[in-house]
Amino acid sequence: MDQILVLTQEEPVRLDADRLRDLYMRLGDVGAEDVVCRAMEEIAVRLSHTERLYRQDRMVDMRKSARSLVAISEQVGMRALCAVAEDVTGCIDAGDQVALAATLSRLLRVGERSLTAIWDLQDATL
Repeated sequence: MDQILVLTQEEPVRLDADRLRDLYMRLGDVGAEDVVCRAMEEIAVRLSHTERLYRQDRMVDMRKSARSLVAISEQVGMRALCAVAEDVTGCIDAGDQVALAATLSRLLRVGERSLTAIWDLQDATL
């Protein structure tokens, strides 16, 4: 065994451009940017909080945190993050600890990439 293969886990993210466009049309540039920036901050905090609750084995609180990620990510058009956060709550509801561990890892990856994608999108539109 002279060769080691390193698997890179890349998660595609989907941003709903229509959702963002609608947000900007309804709130104007300044209002929409404020909402998006606050959502990004809250998502970063909630991702960390959700992981911490998992490590503390606080499933009821973890479920609440993941559900809040669903609502926030949906508001700003982060479809992939929304879907994975819903999967996390499903794993908690099912009591499937193995699936939960894997899905939480995926949530953290998708969350990080989603934040980067929306940040890059904001930079491109300014």
